[in-house]
Amino acid sequence: MKLTLVTGLTGLLLLVTIVELLRRRQLREKYGMLWLAVLLIVIPLSLFPRLLDNVAGFFGVVSGVSLVLFLGIVFLLLVCVHLSWEVSALEEETRTLAEDFALLRAQVDADRAARTESARDELVSHDG
Repeated sequence: MKLTLVTGLTGLLLLVTIVELLRRRQLREKYGMLWLAVLLIVIPLSLFPRLLDNVAGFFGVVSGVSLVLFLGIVFLLLVCVHLSWEVSALEEETRTLAEDFALLRAQVDADRAARTESARDELVSHDG
């Protein structure tokens, strides 16, 4: 009974946290919806632990705890793969932006050098 209460309260606290992060725009909607979906599954299962055993029995798993552990590991692996994909895309975008910035900086430096040379030539022609 105590574990059920602690698990349920933890799920509700996480739900409030996710909603608040979404409200403050500190968490993107696609990740927020993912965590909300997980919590909508976890909270009822934490409040009604017998339901977890019934779901485990439906899938042929002996224990509900084993099913939760397996699904948790699969979920975390999927999150890791997704975040690795996102980081790879961001690395590529960062590389492209750095190259564009370097080209723009070279262009600005060339324009600045041309203006300086032009101003120097103008001074020499006025003095001479």
